[in-house]
Amino acid sequence: MKKKLVCCLAALLLLPLWGCGQSSDLTVVRVNEVTHSVFYAPQYVAMSLGFFADEGLEIELTNGGGADKVMTAVVSGQSDIGLAGPESCIYVYNQGKEDYPVIFAQLTKRDGSFLVGRTDENFSWENLRGKTVIGGRKGGVPEMTLEYVMAQNGVTPHVDAVVDTSVQFNMMAGAFTGGQGDYVALFEPTATEVVEAGKGYILCSIGEESGEIPYTAYFANQSYLAAHPDVVQGFTNAIARAQQWILTHTDREVAEAMVSQFPDTSVELLEKVTARHRAIDAWNATPVMEQQALERLETVMEHAGELTREEWVDFNALVDNSFAKKAAG
Repeated sequence: MKKKLVCCLAALLLLPLWGCGQSSDLTVVRVNEVTHSVFYAPQYVAMSLGFFADEGLEIELTNGGGADKVMTAVVSGQSDIGLAGPESCIYVYNQGKEDYPVIFAQLTKRDGSFLVGRTDENFSWENLRGKTVIGGRKGGVPEMTLEYVMAQNGVTPHVDAVVDTSVQFNMMAGAFTGGQGDYVALFEPTATEVVEAGKGYILCSIGEESGEIPYTAYFANQSYLAAHPDVVQGFTNAIARAQQWILTHTDREVAEAMVSQFPDTSVELLEKVTARHRAIDAWNATPVMEQQALERLETVMEHAGELTREEWVDFNALVDNSFAKKAAG
């Protein structure tokens, strides 16, 4: 009797472990994002509201901490899908890689960073003369867009002002609050958190100054797109649904929908940041990328000295809009 009781107890103890080991009906998609920011609100809305799950997908999200690191993860097969600036795809394409990553959905349509300074000044781009701006990794879209906007406003980068490209993307806020530089370009919610901590002031939106650029997009190796078209379509459907959902819901509702993705940030702060991004029209209404938008990015890259006119990539070679157009209806 005692032996039977022990066996029954052992069986009961093993049941939860056996249940946890069962595979779900959802397909896991490994997504590597360039940074964790409210700028990518549609992605978090799709995750939190179950839009990906409705497509039979489970998102395994990793923060790459820079477009170069995201691209490395995708090219090496450590991640299935990357979310970063399209410039990373252009660089890899021009390296002659056979299975180069292709863009299949666009998430944001302008720079999502904000210029933060140490004083609450009456800001003019002329104020940057003789100063140092922490701008991000050289050759990355944030840094190139910053330099483009500076030049458009008559301040020549590296001549009239120093653009510090030595600080890693995810370390820029810490470097600034630690005393490095006079200005820094930061994403949200980090920019607002710096302000709330009394360490700086948001002076302007870089994206509002730069105009529309395909700032952040999803890409995957061609081999992955060919092997998993249903997964890619389902993924794009979820993003398109989230983009439309944001258009028809309030800043508060968007903040509440993604608060689980930012456990250390209050709903009130997320609402404020969401409103700031909506004000500059940061998000795409659909995942479709337009050719003229990519060409504008290549113009910015050429201006930054990271791309020659001969290195411009054919739009149809780099972008597959078939998934996005189907998702957009």
